[in-house]
Amino acid sequence: MDAAPDSAPHPLSRELLEAVLADRTSDRFVCELVWPRLGYARDAAGRWCAGPSTEARWREAFPVEPQFIAERPPSVALTRSIAKEHKQLLKEQLAFAGYRIGELYPRRTRRATAVNWLLAHLAERGEPLPEAGPLPPLLEMPADPVAGHPGDLPVR
Repeated sequence: MDAAPDSAPHPLSRELLEAVLADRTSDRFVCELVWPRLGYARDAAGRWCAGPSTEARWREAFPVEPQFIAERPPSVALTRSIAKEHKQLLKEQLAFAGYRIGELYPRRTRRATAVNWLLAHLAERGEPLPEAGPLPPLLEMPADPVAGHPGDLPVR
C-alpha cells in the first residue's frame, strides 16, 4: 500500500486542540489528527488503512480508519490506550474542566478523548504543545450537537 503525500499528520497546537473541544472542526478532521499518529496512511482509494508502523492491536481490531467519534468501540480503545500518568492532561495542559451537563453528548466526550490521546502522544515523545499553529477552516458550532456538522457520520 502506497501512502499518499497528505498522510503526514496535521501539526498540533493548543489553539487547534481547543477548537476541537469547542466542536469547531468536523469529526473526520478529528480522526485525521489521530490516524497518522497511530500509523494509518491513505491508500490509493483515499481510505486510511493500518500500515506497517501501526501497532498490532490497532491493525487487527481496526484495519481501516477507526471512527473515533461516530463509533464507541474505537473510542473505548483510544481511551484505554492512554497511559494512566497521562489521563489528566486535558485538565493539566488545557485547563479543560469538561463539558457542562447540557453539553454532554457522545460526540463531544469522544472529542475530549481524542484530544487527551493527542496530548498523551506528545507527552510520550517529549514533544511540546505549541500555543498556535496552522488551523483548518473553523466551522460554526453545530446547531444540533448530537448530529454534528454536515457530513459527520451518525454516532452509534
